[in-house]
Amino acid sequence: MRKVEVQEFKEIWRELFLLEARKIEQVFGENMIEIHHIGSTAVEGLKAKPVIDLLPVVNDLTKVDQKNPDMKELGYEAMGENGLAGRRFFRKGGDERSHHVHLYEKGHPDIDRHLAFRDYLMAHPEERMRYGEKKAELAERFPYGMEAYIEGKNPLVEEIEAKALEWYKNKG
Repeated sequence: MRKVEVQEFKEIWRELFLLEARKIEQVFGENMIEIHHIGSTAVEGLKAKPVIDLLPVVNDLTKVDQKNPDMKELGYEAMGENGLAGRRFFRKGGDERSHHVHLYEKGHPDIDRHLAFRDYLMAHPEERMRYGEKKAELAERFPYGMEAYIEGKNPLVEEIEAKALEWYKNKG
């Protein structure tokens, strides 16, 4: 059973992202356009579960599944779309989860959704604090209830996401 653990921000998370990004770039080669560090570990000062979220963007999603054996060699379990159309999801570490890969084809709207959320929290310390405190409180309340933790933070995530998308649209 996975424990819900929320920690203070750690600088090492950036390095862990860069190390993993290099490996993933080698797997997807010329198909990959860019790779982003997303999720809470990408936001300095934000409390987070210590799971590095990576968002690779590729030219052709149809070429991704044939790389599943290469991702498995890196320790990843291929989860297919895992509930989100147009995504390929990989997880590493089993119950001691260390990395999630959310892979999309260029132009998919979820790319901007993830980047807007991350950048908004970077630019709005009061929202970052509110989100971090909510996550810490839920992790304490539901230490072995990942679903309850996720459900508990969803209303706040949706509220912040709506503001973030509007802000992101107006920013660029």
